Amino acid sequence: MKQLVIATRNSGKLREFRELLLPLKNEILSLADLDVDEEFEESGKTFAENARLKAIGYSRIIQLPVLADDSGLEVEALGGRPGIHSARYAGPGASDEDRVRKLLKEMEHSAERNARFVCSLALAKGGTLLLESEGECRGTIAKEPRGANGFGYDPVFLFPELGRTYAELSREEKNLYSHRARAVASLLHQVVNRKSSICWSGSPEGIELQ
Repeated sequence: MKQLVIATRNSGKLREFRELLLPLKNEILSLADLDVDEEFEESGKTFAENARLKAIGYSRIIQLPVLADDSGLEVEALGGRPGIHSARYAGPGASDEDRVRKLLKEMEHSAERNARFVCSLALAKGGTLLLESEGECRGTIAKEPRGANGFGYDPVFLFPELGRTYAELSREEKNLYSHRARAVASLLHQVVNRKSSICWSGSPEGIELQ
């Protein structure tokens, strides 16, 4: 079985990618699985730039295809913050709970609650960018955390179509509707249509990355 590396050490993200990428008949590995300690600074100004930097950077030191994502929450009332700084929103070493607490504190007097989750993906091999995709999901910020599933800002991101927060959705539901699910679906669509110079084998139902 061919291997594909997800450029993350986030166990929640890795679990979601393994579920979403089942149509690719590849073994999905993380940076931790390969004992890769290098870090690439997310110095881009957009989610897409950061995903691209990580994918290309890691693919130069790992002799396997690398899929990198950059994702985060954009809140209208905060001028788009935390945005690309979502993971660092509450400072170094902060927990998910710390970030959620800071977000709710900043919004406690705001009637405007619209927000969106964004996920940008970049696939690279040998230092060459092969594919990119992006997905988003629009919702609102709840006034208090709800639900015990998911990670990050999931407990306060209210998904209007189902009337629940991301953290109240089952894994199967989130994998149908999330920003990451939509970005992966776009990437897989490009794979099926062979819109890259990378080698693929098999049918659309069982594609393997070479």
